[in-house]
Amino acid sequence: MLSFALTIVRHGETQYNRDKLLQGQGIDTLLSDTGHQQAATAGQYLRDLHFTNVFVSNLQRAVQTAEIILGSNLHSSATEMISDPLLRERGFGVAEGRPKEHLKNMANAAGQACRDYTPPGGETVEQVKTRFKKFLRSLYQRMLEEHGSGDQRSVSTSGPSEPEQPVIAGLANDGVQSVPVHALIVSHGAFIRVSVRHLVEDLQCRLPAGLKMSQVFSPCPNTGISRFIITLRREESGPRASHIQCVFINRKDHLDDSVMRCI
Repeated sequence: MLSFALTIVRHGETQYNRDKLLQGQGIDTLLSDTGHQQAATAGQYLRDLHFTNVFVSNLQRAVQTAEIILGSNLHSSATEMISDPLLRERGFGVAEGRPKEHLKNMANAAGQACRDYTPPGGETVEQVKTRFKKFLRSLYQRMLEEHGSGDQRSVSTSGPSEPEQPVIAGLANDGVQSVPVHALIVSHGAFIRVSVRHLVEDLQCRLPAGLKMSQVFSPCPNTGISRFIITLRREESGPRASHIQCVFINRKDHLDDSVMRCI
């Protein structure tokens, strides 16, 4: 078996975010000044962690955020950043470029919750989940190929028992102190929300004590950070996650006003 950490970060703010306009896939904007600052604070927060693998959506706002985070990192500045269109934001079709309120009105007119509504030309939630599942399959395969054989230092288990719950102290290295294999993903708000729901509801991710479900499924803020520890098992049909532990979801300690003023 192989255990690795997965840290997921949403991109920094764009002007469209500030103006409450939907971007989706068709609006490929750059970070705003605030977004640059948010990415810099996230980079400082994560600077002491070693990311063995980095994956990023191929939209500019995510690429910029990943570049800034890696540029601040003490151990991962040379890690290859793999651009993957599977990590793109959910497509919102005709609603892209329009106010978020417009999407809510369209959903209300259709008698659906905004989260579940698909505007004409947009992706359904199920289609986004399918993209994430496809990414996970390729991620699992890569992790095992690169870190799961030979004299590897990653955490491994030899029996059916589940790994112990990680100690959570509110620090940037929560859950990864003894997990040297660590993948970073930089993606988008709606995509992350669907991904977290899949990990928790479909893959039965174990949640830390005291974490409320309202927080689990809440929108991820710009440069919000989530972390999971995934244990893989080799099977004839391909690698499978035998255990997934959530460490934290949508952490935003680095966005504290006092921290932002220091950047």
